[in-house]
Amino acid sequence: MRRRTVLGDWIQLVKPRIIQLNLVAAFGGYWLASKWVIDWGLLCWMLLGTTLTMASSCIFNNIWDHKLDRKMVRTNSRPLATGRIQLTHALWCALVLGILGEWILFLNVNRIAGWLGLLGMFFYIVIYTMWLKRKSTWSTAVGGVSGAVPPVIGYCASTGTVDIGAVLLFCLLFLWQPAHFWSLAIRRVEEYRAAGFPLLPVRKGVRRTKLQMIPYVTLLLPTVILLYVTGFSGPVFLIVSVIGGVIWLWHTLRGMIVSLDERWARTNFLISVNYLMIVFIVMILDTPAI
Repeated sequence: MRRRTVLGDWIQLVKPRIIQLNLVAAFGGYWLASKWVIDWGLLCWMLLGTTLTMASSCIFNNIWDHKLDRKMVRTNSRPLATGRIQLTHALWCALVLGILGEWILFLNVNRIAGWLGLLGMFFYIVIYTMWLKRKSTWSTAVGGVSGAVPPVIGYCASTGTVDIGAVLLFCLLFLWQPAHFWSLAIRRVEEYRAAGFPLLPVRKGVRRTKLQMIPYVTLLLPTVILLYVTGFSGPVFLIVSVIGGVIWLWHTLRGMIVSLDERWARTNFLISVNYLMIVFIVMILDTPAI
């Protein structure tokens, strides 16, 4: 068994994998807007402020979910679920990180980045965690707003305004999330059912969930094409993102005819993670210079 440490528990509390993916997106958003003319100080402040606001949101999510986390194999070893970290300590940490992150975004980046950070926190903590996650199958789709904010923060940190580039980045992340998360939910459907989360595969079934993934993955294709057409990305990005999108769409469509749901969902989840990472890395490298 892996040895647990106090530091390791706190790192787990902020959900580092979520932060890692979103930081790549925030960095990509900044790079896309800057077109290789980089203010490194501003970039670092943006990444730090975004990291702190996301960490705060993740801790609040863990605090609110700690009792339900005890009912799921995937989450029952989390620090708050087991009591290895006290709730009051986690609450103070979340408040401090959130305030510090917003202070950095408002004062060291710009007001748009600050307000976007607050918007992302509000949707993740209040709309998603406290409300929809416990009440509606729409939790995944609507909660996707918070996950789509980081690249827009990065973009607006550079431009100081919300324009078509910011909108397209938002759409890219917003459309990516439902199929990504529902793939995980299908694999853990009985755990979510036992914990009382009304996710789409729990309420409507696996087949309905697979069907509902299709339009989200399909709409990724015109989104990445528009990023190229509007001059925000180059031809390499277009080719890679379209090929990756077609592969993901093909596998998503194939889900309607396969019988091994858990195996299919595992592959679809892995495709979604790699798609996002590859698309943003290529987008950064293939951003047209001024």
